[in-house]
Amino acid sequence: MELKTNIYLIGPMAAGKSTIGKVLARKLGVSFFDIDQEIIECTGVEIALIFELEGESGFRKRETDKIKRLSQLDNAVIATGGGAVLSKENQVILKNSGKIIYLQCSVNQQLSRTRFDTKRPLLQTENPRERLEQMMIERAPIYESLADITVSTERINSKRVINTIVEQLKRQP
Repeated sequence: MELKTNIYLIGPMAAGKSTIGKVLARKLGVSFFDIDQEIIECTGVEIALIFELEGESGFRKRETDKIKRLSQLDNAVIATGGGAVLSKENQVILKNSGKIIYLQCSVNQQLSRTRFDTKRPLLQTENPRERLEQMMIERAPIYESLADITVSTERINSKRVINTIVEQLKRQP
């Protein structure tokens, strides 16, 4: 399959955007970029430290800058951060420069995948479940409204998710 546009992966943390993105890009023969990784490489520090020093707003500004830069590419798979869609500016950039794939997963799945992960600043709270539920309530309608394709990553192996994405991309105009 020949890719003629960027593919953006959106969805909550731990939905599999980075994991799926790497393999999907390889299968399509295109480059892969992870917004969070790009920020880490550019700054030389972990996301948690950026949150600590600059707050979430400082991180979101860096995220938007990376999205702007990467949106100039053609034929790339780009994994966004879970909160990237909160910015109207990011929403417009994503919609105007590629196909958007929403990787869906439940709060239970997120908790299972992040239970030993100390590098997620938004989960450094007394009640991670409550925090994830709040984020899902706020973000799920945005993910759904932006998505060209929606695929669940719940209890499905990555190979099947990728095959589903490729099949649905073939049907897209």
